[in-house]
Amino acid sequence: MQQTLPISGVVISRNEADRIGRCLASMKPLCREMLVLDCGSDDGTVAVARAHGARVEHQDWLGFAAQKNEAIARATQPWLLLLDADEWLAEGAGQRIRELFASGRVEQADVWRLRRENWFLGRKLHGHECAERLVRPDLRYLPMRVHEKPDLRGRRVADCDAVIEHDTARSLATHRAKNDHYAQLWAEQRHEQGLRASALSPWLHAAAYWLKQYLLRCAWRDGREGYWFHASHARAVITKYALLHRMGRKA
Repeated sequence: MQQTLPISGVVISRNEADRIGRCLASMKPLCREMLVLDCGSDDGTVAVARAHGARVEHQDWLGFAAQKNEAIARATQPWLLLLDADEWLAEGAGQRIRELFASGRVEQADVWRLRRENWFLGRKLHGHECAERLVRPDLRYLPMRVHEKPDLRGRRVADCDAVIEHDTARSLATHRAKNDHYAQLWAEQRHEQGLRASALSPWLHAAAYWLKQYLLRCAWRDGREGYWFHASHARAVITKYALLHRMGRKA
């Protein structure tokens, strides 16, 4: 049996009993510690996490960035692996990370970006994105309401070819609901920053999104699931700019 590495696997959670087990099971062979910061689950998430060997602590919801910062602050190891409950390390990802540590290359950066691949309604979608997930414990997220980003100022950032899988939603309805919530938070944040939107902005930005993702990046290859995934996001683009436009008119 391979030894664990000096890594804290860190997850924030709320009502993720059906998904967090897969996340933690993928990290367990790799991480010396697994920490789940829960904000009040009532569906068995805590029991599932503890059954997989995680240390579970409670924190009332602070917002996406602040909640992740709190979880990071409670971890104990010199490196952190940050996953969401709906993500897991793909087959072979653990070995890629082990090689990073065994070679000593891990010390050449402060933040390692892993390759994240998306699933939607049971289908793996084409394309990927890079996400800053293997980090030193002094990293913090910028104060943002949604789509939180790490503060990379002064950090050495590098890429690792380890893959994170991401199950984007349990259903189309939950995906739309999540996007609606994010759209509201985004509009509130941008309004506070002084950004305004015209009446045409929702449609122009949605058209640009559709052209970029569905046509130029060939998302049409993903069939029905790809269509509904990007249609849901285009719908969210319309929603967030429409909200921002209404907020500006009321100001």
